[in-house]
Amino acid sequence: MPSGKKEKQSYRGFEQGPIRPPSEADSLLIRVTRNCPWNFCTFCPVYKSRRFSLRPVAHVIRDIDAVHKYVTMLKENTGGTGRISMATVRELSPKVSSDETGAFQAALHWFSGGLASVFLQDANSLIIKPQHLVEILLHLKRRFPWIERITSYARSQTVARISDADLSAIRQAGLNRIHIGLESGSDKVLKSVRKGTTKQMHISAGIKTRKAGMELSEYVMPGLGGRTLSREHAVETADALNRINPDFIRLRTLALPEHIPLFEEHRTGAFEKCTDLETAAEILTFIQHLDGITSTLKSDHVLNLFQEIEGVLPGDKARLTSFLQDFLDLPPERQTRYMVGRRLGIFRRLDDMTSPYRMQKVESICQKNEITPQNVDEIVGKLMKRFI
Repeated sequence: MPSGKKEKQSYRGFEQGPIRPPSEADSLLIRVTRNCPWNFCTFCPVYKSRRFSLRPVAHVIRDIDAVHKYVTMLKENTGGTGRISMATVRELSPKVSSDETGAFQAALHWFSGGLASVFLQDANSLIIKPQHLVEILLHLKRRFPWIERITSYARSQTVARISDADLSAIRQAGLNRIHIGLESGSDKVLKSVRKGTTKQMHISAGIKTRKAGMELSEYVMPGLGGRTLSREHAVETADALNRINPDFIRLRTLALPEHIPLFEEHRTGAFEKCTDLETAAEILTFIQHLDGITSTLKSDHVLNLFQEIEGVLPGDKARLTSFLQDFLDLPPERQTRYMVGRRLGIFRRLDDMTSPYRMQKVESICQKNEITPQNVDEIVGKLMKRFI
């Protein structure tokens, strides 16, 4: 396993990692660790061939102070309106230190987004010592006392090892939402994709997070079990979430870029990827088995076929399952048209198919490229790789 071995590091200036959740688009990104301490998941393309390391707390503090400096400058030059013009940005740019350009850009982005939330990067910020995380959080709150939300990715295995007292201290210091990649509740699926955790560990970490008073987002990956484990993946994942009752359940449909280990399994036939229709049926089974929870279900990623699968359980469960069943009951040609239109960005929602203009564009593309119900998944698969 990669390690965060301590070594003498020189400050390299303000840093940002490669990703953050879509829900953190307007957040200030503060990099606490670099890359992923696990990095064995066969479906993940993000941190492969990158070494994990801990950033010194003093360096993180310097990042925060640099952003504070430029947020203060921006506030002073907007008259308290909260809006900034490009002319003002051009006027301020010469005042930015050459080694603080990244901090200025981060401050500008955050200022434009409302200065409400902060996301701690990279893949598992809670792996650092609890007292170090508390120190970082308290400094954030001192510098930006108006912050409404501070969030982070975390691995279930890491959260499960943190004591209740330390997790409570982290919450009291300001961390009020954790994003966990549950991916699946099936032990067979988790083992096959080298997730490095178990269903029970997912459940324990989720319950512990909720007990500490933090909001919890659990990520589910439709299609991760392939054709062989599709139903088990759906049912066992729903069962795990029923025991956790997270605040949010976020769908992230599996895609297979060519540079990940799971793609090689797919190429050799060891892993059979679900078609879009099979994935839709799997999501239907998954939602049907969610029971006794009050989570908000979100479909907030471009890889997902359906933007409409959003609602609050249990009240919206019937609507969501009815929607999916309606799609599965469509004639194959209509299903194909929607899949192509959605992947090309022509359709955002299923009811966009009622637009004659949009539908004509999709029809033309399908005819020109000879797309049929038989070959649509192969073509759609290539389209999806653009968004990974």
